[in-house]
Amino acid sequence: MEMIDLSRDLFHRTQTHPAHPPVIISVWYDHAEKKRAGNTDFSSKALSIAFSDHAGTHVDAPAHFDSRPDALSIDQMPLEKFYTSGICLDLSHVPLRHAVTVPEMEAALAASGQEIRADDTVLLHMATNDRLLGKPGYLHDFPGLAVESVHWLADRGIGMFGVEAVSPAPEGEPNFQAHLACGERGITHMECLANLDKLVGRGRFRFIGFPLKIRGGTASPIRAVAIFE
Repeated sequence: MEMIDLSRDLFHRTQTHPAHPPVIISVWYDHAEKKRAGNTDFSSKALSIAFSDHAGTHVDAPAHFDSRPDALSIDQMPLEKFYTSGICLDLSHVPLRHAVTVPEMEAALAASGQEIRADDTVLLHMATNDRLLGKPGYLHDFPGLAVESVHWLADRGIGMFGVEAVSPAPEGEPNFQAHLACGERGITHMECLANLDKLVGRGRFRFIGFPLKIRGGTASPIRAVAIFE
């Protein structure tokens, strides 16, 4: 069995979407503070962490992009959504700021030699991290899906898809259209994934990416993993 970590590190001031608050990590107490209980001396360390539910590698809940009162929050989503079969499509050749079209999706699927099955997780490698991570352009210049491509995935019965960028579609109107399409079609997506290049050309895998049980959460950080048996 081989496990591939698809998650980015969470650290102080992790790059996040400009619409969300920063990640703030500080030391709450550390081993410099000596404690005593009875005849036992000891020390311990803990961190204080404050961040958006959309920080780091995360999955969006329907409540984020669907304004209907009955839209599910992250704690209400079935756990089965986060333990699925998956494939990865290679779109690393697309230009920055590009909205990937349906013909491009079809070509990537054909090149993979795979099929999209009901409830699959479909990951999309666009080389966003290779080209932009750690640079100002990471927050603005990323490629993503055209809204028609979101519907194309939904037509194939997927459960969710995932990208390396902070949004599933290019910045501006395409991003809002993609989010609304997810709400309309009953699917969701993950953002800020890592190591998708390690999945390309390797076929089907088991995807695992359970969210935190945040009451009323609109998203949650996840530890995303691909498993090859």
